[in-house]
Amino acid sequence: MHVQINPVGNMNLLSQLEVNRLQNSATCDLYPLFRNCILAVLNAGCTTDDAEAIYQRYSDFTIQVLRRERGIKLDLNHPPQDAFVDGKIIKGVQEQISAVLRDILFTHDRYCYKADELTTVSEQITHSVFDILRNANAILPSTIPNLITCWGGHSINQEEYKYTKEVGYQLGLRGFNICTGCGPGAMKGPMKGATLGHGKQRINNGRYIGLTEPSIIAAEPPNPIVNELVIMPDIEKRLEAFVRLSHGIVIFPGGAGTAEELLYILGILLNNKNQGQRLPIILTGPASASQYFVEIDTFIEATLGKKAQQLYTIIVDDPEFVAKTLKSKLEDVIAYRKQTGDGYHFNWSIQIDEEFQHPFEPTHENMSELALNLNMETAPLAANLRKAFSGIVAGNVKSSGIKAIKQHGPFMISGQQTIMTLMDKLLKSFVIQQRMKLPGSEYVPCYKIVEGND
Repeated sequence: MHVQINPVGNMNLLSQLEVNRLQNSATCDLYPLFRNCILAVLNAGCTTDDAEAIYQRYSDFTIQVLRRERGIKLDLNHPPQDAFVDGKIIKGVQEQISAVLRDILFTHDRYCYKADELTTVSEQITHSVFDILRNANAILPSTIPNLITCWGGHSINQEEYKYTKEVGYQLGLRGFNICTGCGPGAMKGPMKGATLGHGKQRINNGRYIGLTEPSIIAAEPPNPIVNELVIMPDIEKRLEAFVRLSHGIVIFPGGAGTAEELLYILGILLNNKNQGQRLPIILTGPASASQYFVEIDTFIEATLGKKAQQLYTIIVDDPEFVAKTLKSKLEDVIAYRKQTGDGYHFNWSIQIDEEFQHPFEPTHENMSELALNLNMETAPLAANLRKAFSGIVAGNVKSSGIKAIKQHGPFMISGQQTIMTLMDKLLKSFVIQQRMKLPGSEYVPCYKIVEGND
């Protein structure tokens, strides 16, 4: 199959200088990244979370950026046919392709070539997060502040998936918009439920924002409900974008990636400079997932302490109460931002230290050298625990991580005995509950917990 498509949105009309830059970017070292992200979008709805398997299956797929007087066309060779209906590309897929073009090529000249300038100081990193989101029209100052971020696993059972839809429905009835990691499972469910809630309330401008990053997009391609896709440069900027955009966070059951997200937000809020922040966090799921929350809560108490436990609320099997709680807490969020003069749609005042901002490369060496000790302060410990779970995610589903595991064997994670025992117990529960890979696929651990000393 060979087709040519036009970009849409703000990528539909470009200057000749911008076209030149796009063509140069698309033919340089950035091409594999651009190609793989386009392939992920075209492959939405796939039933595998193995990025490398997707790349191998469509090894003959190519894409070219062609010059036109008013802009560009994208020339696709051998694309996945599920992205087309009667030979024409699906509208939503076309929009998401344009988002890839914008975030991978168009912004590359603005950020990646200035990496040294934009990644050495915390304020500059936050500025780059803001600028990428603003360029994607994800920050809309004229709208009502009501964005709820939903985190949770891409690998969940049907009962848990239905529960995420019901929570999304209750949120949609109350006018909330939804932001997720854009993939399947607990990322798709809340968006699907919210569309029904918005429909009942005759809300025709509902926002379903998907935040992803290049190394995860193939394993978790955008679900069809996402109507605003933003590709951040790395997982750390993706997480910061979630936190600064959100007016509340809901966390559904998940695996290592969900644990990473929870540890990230807790580590930030444990910073004494953020004591006054108002950002409600609710962990929720059906009654059948109650043991999952016991295990997560036990892990947090044992590693980060009761102060960390007090930063979130666990609500089991009550979607309506989840939505009502967030609705009541929203008033506190808005009041606090008004009082402090902070932005309603981008939380500038929350302090995010550089240890949570700089990209962590999950190599075997870096994973083995992580300091994991209860004698550490809680925020740095949370940061390192987040990195450990991030590395496991890379080994599970990211192409680079999968290759590294095949070549060098599993990551070795070592630390204080108490923490290692807790991590081992938590991770084993994720494996038993099939939260590390999609149901039906055999999970081979990409990590090994090394016993330490207390």
